[in-house]
Amino acid sequence: MDNKTTKILQLGRNIFNKRKQKGYSQNELAEMLDISREHLAKIETAKRCISLGLLIDIAEKLDIPVRDFFDF
Repeated sequence: MDNKTTKILQLGRNIFNKRKQKGYSQNELAEMLDISREHLAKIETAKRCISLGLLIDIAEKLDIPVRDFFDF
């Protein structure tokens, strides 16, 4: 696995962990973001790349700085 793939996997895990810390289910956060639960699940498992805009939206909904997702 290359470095880029590893970082995308870690980003997805960080989104998952921050969501869980805030007490949101995938369904709840997906509804807040107006995306499907499946889309969020694919982001969290690195099966889909996330746009910068959506990453910013997730950070806002979780009330955390975007940089917190990049703790690799």
